[in-house]
Amino acid sequence: MSDFSAYIDRELSRFHDELETFLRIPSISTNPERAADVRACADWVAEHLGAAGIPGAEVIETAGHPIVVGERIRSKDAPTVLVYGHYDVQPSEPDELWSSPPFEPAVREGRLYARGAVDDKGQVHMHIKALETRLATGAGVPVNLKLVIEGEEEVGSRHLAAFLHEHAERLACDAILISDTAMFSPELPCITTGLRGIVYTEINVFGPTSDLHSGSYGGAVVNPANALAAIIAGLRDDRGRATVPGFYDAVRPISARERADLERLPMDEETLREGVGASALGGEAGFSALERLWYRPTLDVNGLLSGFTGEGSKTVLPSRAMAKVSMRLVPDQDPAQVIEAFEARVHELAPEGVTVEIKRSHGGAPWIAHTEHPIFDAASAALESGFGTPPAFVREGGSIPIVQEFEETFRAPALLVGFALPGCNAHAPDEWIDLGVYRKGIAALADLYGRLADRLT
Repeated sequence: MSDFSAYIDRELSRFHDELETFLRIPSISTNPERAADVRACADWVAEHLGAAGIPGAEVIETAGHPIVVGERIRSKDAPTVLVYGHYDVQPSEPDELWSSPPFEPAVREGRLYARGAVDDKGQVHMHIKALETRLATGAGVPVNLKLVIEGEEEVGSRHLAAFLHEHAERLACDAILISDTAMFSPELPCITTGLRGIVYTEINVFGPTSDLHSGSYGGAVVNPANALAAIIAGLRDDRGRATVPGFYDAVRPISARERADLERLPMDEETLREGVGASALGGEAGFSALERLWYRPTLDVNGLLSGFTGEGSKTVLPSRAMAKVSMRLVPDQDPAQVIEAFEARVHELAPEGVTVEIKRSHGGAPWIAHTEHPIFDAASAALESGFGTPPAFVREGGSIPIVQEFEETFRAPALLVGFALPGCNAHAPDEWIDLGVYRKGIAALADLYGRLADRLT
């Protein structure tokens, strides 16, 4: 480990320069006008994988943006680790809210600011530098290492599942390693052991065939906006619980070990409240903020549209109203069962005089790690070696549907070790990565590759 640290410290300025070059490429996968930049970014990843020690890293076309694949095979008898990440980034808008241009990396007070700094270019780059570090110091890589770095994560990994199945034999592995998650603080590394799933819907309520004068027709015709408001209000009770039948039936209770993990975390709910700028925290009664975020399901309105929304006034009774509603799910909730029950509940709440249509959008199952697997012992030891303290086992409230896809495709466990920090502004203006965490994370990952070999044999 000391050799790793010495090498990283000696080369750290170059690492930073390379990362900044990586971040200057506006690989925005949602924007068709950036397709050439996305492709250039894939080429950059392949080139730097090759320079780090992955000979023959290649850019493979898909029906969308390309996927970079590389492999370093030690022997047929060595265990195989598959590393996943993504090189595409979110749009930068609104650009005027950035303190420095989003694709012109800037260092301020130990943080590197740029779009993609932490989600996920910075974390992908840490793996590339960890590999270089092992090889440059003579430690070698004692596992067969395969990498899949995609360019469509920010648009739902639309072609990844088909790609994995098509290349399943080539990408076969004993464990999957993903760095696209977070730490609880700069001093406390984390292993993510659970992710919430998601069901996303759009509720459309239709009334009269066109907008009507609210004076001439208000009170005699059912207002779709009022009807939608009543539906939304009826979807949750006064304790913040969803009223969808059976919604909580499969939810796992929080275990004693999980509660002990929560108590270890330096969590201050007042700091959370201040950080989001809310007057008070809320949610399901009877649970702490972290319990609500990680262990409990939710039902939330994500968008509303109806009637006249411009400047001034226009007295109309709208002909339709729309709400986007999502549900975050926890083990062992089934997205298919939840959406069926949700639709039934919405129709039950709808008053006479309107027609309700529900559009199903994307979804994904919740995921929970099998922490008894020895790769978690390896990760714990490696993170402690890099950061000087044992990691915390945490969950995240968000959804990463591809984790389940990887596990099911390769019948191998996924290990989520991430390095984002609270407030890092992923998907928002002034996204940043902590450069101290970046340096320690490279050392920890370099150590982890060796420990995984011991635990997977």
